[in-house]
Amino acid sequence: MKTLAEFHSVYHLPLPELIFRAARMHRRHHDVTDIQRCVLLSIKTGGCPEDCGYCAQSAHFRTGVAATPLMDVDQVRDRVRQAKGLGATRFCMGTAWREPKDGPAFDQVLEMVRAVRGQGLEACVTLGMLTDSQAERLAEAGLTAYNHNLDTSRRHYPNIISTRTYDDRLRTLRSVQRAGIAVCCGGILGMGESEDDRLMLLVELANLAVPPESVPINCLVPIAGTPLQGSSPVDSIQLVRLIATARIAFPKARVRLSAGRDRMSRELQVLCFLAGANSIFFGDKLLTAPNPSAEGDAELLRAMGLPVPGESAVQQVGVP
Repeated sequence: MKTLAEFHSVYHLPLPELIFRAARMHRRHHDVTDIQRCVLLSIKTGGCPEDCGYCAQSAHFRTGVAATPLMDVDQVRDRVRQAKGLGATRFCMGTAWREPKDGPAFDQVLEMVRAVRGQGLEACVTLGMLTDSQAERLAEAGLTAYNHNLDTSRRHYPNIISTRTYDDRLRTLRSVQRAGIAVCCGGILGMGESEDDRLMLLVELANLAVPPESVPINCLVPIAGTPLQGSSPVDSIQLVRLIATARIAFPKARVRLSAGRDRMSRELQVLCFLAGANSIFFGDKLLTAPNPSAEGDAELLRAMGLPVPGESAVQQVGVP
């Protein structure tokens, strides 16, 4: 079993040493020029019965986000083609559901998964809590990964959500893993948690039966009308420390620099990549939150001398 003390000993290393160790681990298991580009599409927005204190889509809060019906498969297929043309290799779909109900809507999501896989992209969905049989049907449809974040530590969780327990979330992760689907699971920084809470989240992930295939690190985007609307920005050095610690703890995983990038300087994003982040979501929105433009991300990759899909890759010299 991994312990908080083990994570402390890594997280609190002198920053140059921590980044060095993370970068060494990154190079051991990944191509350092490979930053995966993912697209996240809200296929059913708003009206969620959950009371997650950070979420614009909760029916408990007045945020100006209107509830919409589930998109149709042809609409999603068009978005997949666009994403592939922009260089995405993973297409993620989210619904504002507490849990999917068996029937036409869930069947429609299965067809969307098949449409993504038919275009040769990895498919990921986040639908809320799942039963074992639903996880098995998603696996049969070809789902690559299931996103179901723990959000924060077990002890801080009740301050954020009351409509679903921490163990509810862990049960869904177990159902997903039993079905043979990879788990994409991380958290959100900036919700009033301590640095220890962030490390306890990583401890929970490290003690899963199978480590997560990817670990999204989100920085809270405060939404007017939610209980967390007045939250302070995440300290940039603390963010880099957590990413480096996650890279060391999960050497084979994608560490995804996710929500909140629109508020980060280019220099901070580069430091996060040096610390081991190797995936971003691109497009103007992440579900309902703002995100850097695809062209802005392309410019960032060019500035780093990294390959941009559709352009000639810059030859990397002296990269071991």
